[in-house]
Amino acid sequence: MQIFVPKETYPGETRIAMVPDTVAKLTKKGATICVESGMGQSCGYEDDAFTAAGATVATDRAAALRGADLVLRLRKPSLEEVIQLKRGAIHVSYMDPFNDHALVDAMVAQGVSAIAMEMIPRTTLAQKMDALSSQANLAGYVAVLIAASRLPMVFPMMMTPAGTIKPSRVFIIGCGVAGLQAIATAKRLGARVEAFDTRPVVEEQVQSLGAKFVKIDLGETGQTKDGYAVELTPEQRQKQIEAMAKVITQSDVVITTAQVFGRKAPVIVTTEMVKSMRPGSVVVDLAVETGGNVECVKQGEEIEVNGVKVIGFENLPGRVPVHASQMYSANLGNLIDHFWNKESNAFKLNLDDEIMQGCLIVHEGEIRSEMIKKARETR
Repeated sequence: MQIFVPKETYPGETRIAMVPDTVAKLTKKGATICVESGMGQSCGYEDDAFTAAGATVATDRAAALRGADLVLRLRKPSLEEVIQLKRGAIHVSYMDPFNDHALVDAMVAQGVSAIAMEMIPRTTLAQKMDALSSQANLAGYVAVLIAASRLPMVFPMMMTPAGTIKPSRVFIIGCGVAGLQAIATAKRLGARVEAFDTRPVVEEQVQSLGAKFVKIDLGETGQTKDGYAVELTPEQRQKQIEAMAKVITQSDVVITTAQVFGRKAPVIVTTEMVKSMRPGSVVVDLAVETGGNVECVKQGEEIEVNGVKVIGFENLPGRVPVHASQMYSANLGNLIDHFWNKESNAFKLNLDDEIMQGCLIVHEGEIRSEMIKKARETR
């Protein structure tokens, strides 16, 4: 089985799909890995590091794609590259399958098996392959550092000869992986942290990190079997917005992380809320790539609204690419290891496996994911 890891070509992407440590672990299992020349340079890995780990280096990207049995990358492929893949090949990457119908259809037409890394089930067994969580963890950390660097105040309380400086107030909306890491990071920096989530079950986790959980009675709420928040009704969303307005007005930093899997992110911070904050305050929207939680956010930009900085930067994990790449590479490595067949010395698509049933979205010329089928029917 020929495994190929191409260089990432998405504009501004600094992360890579595989680091030498993972290559070494897989080649020891008997895997044959080829990486595109220059693939690791954005993270400081030269071609020699990959050859030392047991890989070969390709200078002809198109030829390597055509010859690959298994392609591993981070970003989704272009339609032009899909048609270069041979029938029966397996492609693994983020896929954006709920929105990029053309890509999914191209995979179907090409007869390629497609594994979407964002569709890895959030189960205990699959945790070590969960790329969404590993990258969200870093995004929460980076969001706080960005906010701290933009805020014209310090985060911690300080007692100085000139008087006592009060700690900055940070409000985290959404307490999934990114939100909890944001809470932990803000607390380490000494801020006074409050947090809210529609899932009451996370209150204990928030408090264990030293933050105050903001309680809002929304009636019946909950989470999916994978731990994602269930989408609120319009009435619940309005109630949430009204209750959060007071907390936001008093906050120096607001970080939003609320997303509904497979759907557009809900708008939960209105422009009026932003305007109610003190000039110099900072808002960071981590959901900007799926529509944004903040009404006035601009994707990829930092703007000012009544003196409040509203930040909608994309790809926050890409701002710490070395560790982001190490984590994503480990996720890929664990996925391959889990489905590696020792007898055939190859990566096998075990269709009876619960993890494979969740993440294998295209196989043998058809869409396999019922979730994606239903999403396409309702749009």
